[in-house]
Amino acid sequence: MSQHPVLTAEELAKIIHLIHQQYGYDFSNYARASLERRVLRCMQQAGLKTTYELKYSLINDKSFFDWFLQSLTVNVTEMFRDPIFYRDLREKVLPKLATYPVIKIWHAGCATGEEVFSMAILLAEAGLLERSRLYATDLNPANLEQARQGIIPLQQMKAYTDNYMQAGGKNAFSSYYTALYDHVIIRKEFRTNIVLAQHNLAVDQVFNEFQLICCRNVLIYFDRELQNRVFQLFHDSLSPLGYLAIGTKESIQTADVRTQFETISLPTRIYRRKQ
Repeated sequence: MSQHPVLTAEELAKIIHLIHQQYGYDFSNYARASLERRVLRCMQQAGLKTTYELKYSLINDKSFFDWFLQSLTVNVTEMFRDPIFYRDLREKVLPKLATYPVIKIWHAGCATGEEVFSMAILLAEAGLLERSRLYATDLNPANLEQARQGIIPLQQMKAYTDNYMQAGGKNAFSSYYTALYDHVIIRKEFRTNIVLAQHNLAVDQVFNEFQLICCRNVLIYFDRELQNRVFQLFHDSLSPLGYLAIGTKESIQTADVRTQFETISLPTRIYRRKQ
């Protein structure tokens, strides 16, 4: 019978400390239960039985750490995920953004870029892409590199096409990408206005002022203290009357800054910073 690795709270704390000391990534305010599950899954995939082996590999093998980081950070994403959210953006948010001479949007925790590509398509269909700047940031440099290439597995395009149509898409979805063997490449004109950069929500600061911030399905992996920090960061990064969109399983109601926002759409978690 194969022996599964065991991870105590003390050992997990030591691993978090080691990663912070060695590589500068701070996972200390990530939700512990979720983080523990992902560390254990990584150990099983790597065939490591003890935390001693894990720590040895993290300290002595940078390529192992790169793989570990990729496995540890949650990269679940898709184009036009939750189509009703994109309908609300199209109908309730974009008409207001259209009044700005330059539109600045931040996708925080962008993973491999599917949501920011979706936003670029939405803006293009509204005639707003040329005067928009989309800032897509993630903790993980491997995610950013994949987003930079704009490559998506072909097998996912049927589901993405369905999402796009349900989101009120106006064109043939295939007009936004070029198919090549077993993958597609998002056409360059829908990637030109995207700025990709590494940014760590746990420690990094405000770097611009935005009219819309999207950070969907990232905050659920943070503890209450870090969620509060990130909501404050988003508040400080938004222009007055700027919009904030979070995931459907996330809530602003427990955040210190909740009174600084009004609700635009509760089902799709779109909020607006007060004047």
